[in-house]
Amino acid sequence: MPWYKATYYSFYRVLRCTPISEGGLDYPPGHTDIWFDGLLKKNNLVAMSKEITLIMIKPDGVEDGHSGAILKRIEEEGFKILGMKKLQLSKGQAEKFYEVHKERPFFGELTTFMSSSPIIAAVLERDNAVAHWRKVIGATDPAEAEENTIRKLYARSKGENAVHGSDSVENGRLEASFFFSQLELV
Repeated sequence: MPWYKATYYSFYRVLRCTPISEGGLDYPPGHTDIWFDGLLKKNNLVAMSKEITLIMIKPDGVEDGHSGAILKRIEEEGFKILGMKKLQLSKGQAEKFYEVHKERPFFGELTTFMSSSPIIAAVLERDNAVAHWRKVIGATDPAEAEENTIRKLYARSKGENAVHGSDSVENGRLEASFFFSQLELV
């Protein structure tokens, strides 16, 4: 079978067999365990050969008008934006996203802040995306961040620090799937 027919068939199976919550059209009767993992590489619909990371411009970054400068910096640093959207998280969505911090003392404050006003979520791609993004954004506390890092330039405080960045390659993929289906990443 030519690759384009196999790709179309795989694409069709993904849409038909992937749950709606994961960006698909739900399971057809009798099929419950088919999952798509990058079968469309030939036609670049979902080609992810480089590392990806999820970033968010947090409510303070959006409210203070720094989104444009942060997005410009993203491009200057050689990242490709695979997907981007502006949205407002509900308190429940923020709690789900930051679930790993549930037992930490700042959890309530963090989730309240993240659901207080719109954010911009984006998936970035480049070689060493996670490590490079974390270097670009700087330390969590802007007082400790290096000069010319995003947090040094735009954060209000340690709690309102302008941007989020995935802390590992695995978390980059997990966090990206929280906001984006694979069909939205181009």
